[in-house]
Amino acid sequence: MDGTKEFINRNGQFTVNLALIEDNAPSFGFVSTPINQTLYWGGKYLGAWRLRDDSLEPLQTQAQESPKRVVASKSHLNDATRDFITNLGPTTLVQAGSSLKLLRIAEGEADIYPRLAPTCEWDTTAAQAVLEGVGGKVTQVDGSPIEYGKANILNPHFVASS
Repeated sequence: MDGTKEFINRNGQFTVNLALIEDNAPSFGFVSTPINQTLYWGGKYLGAWRLRDDSLEPLQTQAQESPKRVVASKSHLNDATRDFITNLGPTTLVQAGSSLKLLRIAEGEADIYPRLAPTCEWDTTAAQAVLEGVGGKVTQVDGSPIEYGKANILNPHFVASS
């Protein structure tokens, strides 16, 4: 489960995640949002879908040049993240909890998600697979890939984008 604070606060912004990791990268992921009974799944080169209200839809990012739609954590909006967002130029802030931030990009509702605070592998792997299924990406701040299945479960700071 991702979004422990959201779960405890009963705001519906938590997810249940399941991912397959191959060669230290997510190859397929499932993300469920139990409150609104929505299921997302996908993987790099496989596409991504959303099942909601008995309606199956393929996901598609929709990048917007200006203002950039930046999705950020409600619980972890720190000074480093604020500075990163300021340097992007004109932006609109889209707030979401848990791995929903990555899904907002996959759905075409946001363009970029800078995460400059701690996360664990289980927080991001499944939603990263879904985002990569629609052609998005998640990289460390320096542009290098995030490695999964390692001894230290903490993720480096990263940026997700469409």
